[in-house]
Amino acid sequence: MDSYQILAERVLAGVPATASDASAILSSPDEDLLDLVAAASQLRREHFGNHVKVNYLVNLKSGLCPEDCGYCSQRLGSEVDILKYSWLPKDEAKRQAEFGLAGGASRVCLVASGRGPSNRDVERVSGMVEEIKSSTPDVEVCACLGFLKDGQAQRLKDAGVDAYNHNLNTAESLYPDICSTHTFADRVDTVDKARGAGLSPCSGLIVGMGETDEQIIEAIEALKAVDSDSIPVNFLIPFDGTPLEGALTLTPQHCMRILCAVRFLCPDRELRIAGGREMHLRSLQPLSLHVANSLFLGDYLTSEGQAAEEDLDMIVDGGFEIVGAESAERLRDELKAHRAAHEAAVAEVAPGEVKSDAGVAAEAAVAGAATASATSRSGSSDSGKTATSTLPCGKPLPPAGHEADNAGVTIPTIRRRGAGTELSPNA
Repeated sequence: MDSYQILAERVLAGVPATASDASAILSSPDEDLLDLVAAASQLRREHFGNHVKVNYLVNLKSGLCPEDCGYCSQRLGSEVDILKYSWLPKDEAKRQAEFGLAGGASRVCLVASGRGPSNRDVERVSGMVEEIKSSTPDVEVCACLGFLKDGQAQRLKDAGVDAYNHNLNTAESLYPDICSTHTFADRVDTVDKARGAGLSPCSGLIVGMGETDEQIIEAIEALKAVDSDSIPVNFLIPFDGTPLEGALTLTPQHCMRILCAVRFLCPDRELRIAGGREMHLRSLQPLSLHVANSLFLGDYLTSEGQAAEEDLDMIVDGGFEIVGAESAERLRDELKAHRAAHEAAVAEVAPGEVKSDAGVAAEAAVAGAATASATSRSGSSDSGKTATSTLPCGKPLPPAGHEADNAGVTIPTIRRRGAGTELSPNA
């Protein structure tokens, strides 16, 4: 392969990168990383300038999924201590979405666990979308509800849904090792249904599941084939209690190479750093924004992300602006001021007496677990139990940000705030 710079110039001239180019990128040495990122950044700037798109997840229904996807904390038979609850009410879904919008999100992704929605579920989500757009008509809404039946994509489109997320996740050649309750072709079919109804296809990857570099390329080319407009790249969070527990094969450098491979093969597509980025990219997260042009703000479906302020710091410090915001720096500063004022109000226990930040954080974590336990829509109504040390399922709280044994990586904390609880989300 020619130099990365020459490859970028060739792609900019309209000559697509090849699987051979992607293979050379994925096998490149660490000492080439900055040159590789600089070349990929040219493609990013050509198509997206200096803007970062901020997305926000709302988990409408959590856990209890009948599918057996090996990577998922919500899978059939999962022993992961996640929040479990049925559908959020329409007004609560809107309230949760508004937290993300206040943090700079221009797209809200409404997600529900399960194989796929019933027609009644589609009507429920359509009502949520109409409610959200009635007050914020410019917001993009992406739905992620599982496998679609005929006509459901059109109903969502009619309700104002802009995009539909259904990740291909990995290569077709690896898929039988990851899931047995559905096929790769089933996933392609739903992406096709979404695109056919005029919804923007959002489909991406999970890396770190034992795939080879060749299978990463196979998966990226499959995403090109389904014409995915936006490509979220998730980095496996190997939750204890799932078949992929303990799978820690990624390095920050290889995560960057994967992002660069996606950018070269899909130069004009929205590339999003998604779940697990904090754990696997670590200190290279800010650098990744010179390749990716999109991120999720704050928390994910079942795990906690880094503080929203840190996400905005990355954007501002990298010299980027936020899609839809007049000033990323002003938005960041306003969010920090609001957070500080809120924490001061919560900390105040008597005139002139204020708890320390550490004390507030510790009490918030305990209160969040207790509140989530009392308010989880998992069917339990036993409010007489003391729940300061347990999750809604009754199991002990996981250690906050605990380090994987001898691996040098920090496993994210299980989410216990935001949707499904009365505690404010991380946004």
